[in-house]
Amino acid sequence: MSEYNSNANVQQPYTAADIQKWLIANISSVLGVEPDKIDIREPLESYGLDSAQAMIIASKAEKFLGFKLSAIYLWYYPNIEELAQRLAEELEDSPSDIFQI
Repeated sequence: MSEYNSNANVQQPYTAADIQKWLIANISSVLGVEPDKIDIREPLESYGLDSAQAMIIASKAEKFLGFKLSAIYLWYYPNIEELAQRLAEELEDSPSDIFQI
C-alpha cells in the first residue's frame, strides 16, 4: 500500500532556513557573487543590489513562495536573515494570497 497522502497537494510553509537557502542561491546568481561569500546578516545593498535586481529577486520569490511580494520587503528587511524570517512569518500567519506591508 502506498504512503500517498490525499493532502499531498497542500504546500507546507517554508521555514526561515528554507527561505534563507533560496535567497542566498538567487541573490548570489543575480548579483554574480559566490554563495559562500554572502553573509546573511550583511545588508544586501553592501553587495551592490539595485532596484532592478531587487525586482528580479522579488519576482522569483513570488513564484517560489506562492504569493505577491513587493520589492519593498528587500528594503524593510535589509538582510537575508531578517527577510527570510519575515517571509516565513507571513507564510505561517496569513491564509491570504497577497501580502502587503
